[in-house]
Amino acid sequence: MRKRCAYLAIQTRQPPMNNNTTQLKFGLGNAKLGKAIHTFTLPSGYTCPGALACMTKADRETGKIVDGKVQVFRCFAASSESRFKNVRFAAWHNLELLKKNNTESLATDLIQSSLPADAKIIRIHVGGDFFSESYFRAWLNVASNNPQIRFYAYTKSLPFWIAAKSRNLIPDNFRLTASEGGKFDHLISEHGLKTSKVVFSLEEAAALGLELDHDDSHAYDGAKSFALLVHGTQAAGSAAAIAVRTLDGVGSYGKK
Repeated sequence: MRKRCAYLAIQTRQPPMNNNTTQLKFGLGNAKLGKAIHTFTLPSGYTCPGALACMTKADRETGKIVDGKVQVFRCFAASSESRFKNVRFAAWHNLELLKKNNTESLATDLIQSSLPADAKIIRIHVGGDFFSESYFRAWLNVASNNPQIRFYAYTKSLPFWIAAKSRNLIPDNFRLTASEGGKFDHLISEHGLKTSKVVFSLEEAAALGLELDHDDSHAYDGAKSFALLVHGTQAAGSAAAIAVRTLDGVGSYGKK
């Protein structure tokens, strides 16, 4: 359990050089992702139009957790926002800037000007998701402009992905994974999308024939669907909380 809490604490640590209030804040990798990966985050739940099974929000001021009505497990990023004010601040700072730059063109310019100079791989959305189609297209534009960087994201905003895919707008260096458990899951099989599924045990992953991902390599470098072990702070007494206790020390992030 302590290992997972430590993971959440550093998931969206902000590089000290990015203190410009007119730029977006990017974080650095950790034991799971590795220091070569940069991360970007938005407020969990508030920017997740497709969320269902993991719907969770952390109050902007207090950090108090609000669970979704049909929640199966808590979003680990929301738990991180709840516990760590600096993580919450970075997420809301990013959203406020994007609201001010709320067209595809403006959002593209904002993201482009904020990219870490040494970025090789960027995970889009530790927390949050593509909350509008124009915002999604802005990231596609940035990826097209920066072929030397690999961008990847888990998403439940599947209609935006499918619309762009149908028009061949997704560049090779932009890798998407459908995050199962959302409002648009029916589109996954219809369009043959690569998926990730949160599982509560090693046995569940094996029964589904899914490999477990411990370092996001399946997301940014793989073509097959995969599983993720449930982690993070879960609602007391829930099946997810019981699973996290059972899994403590098993398949910890950063280990194969």
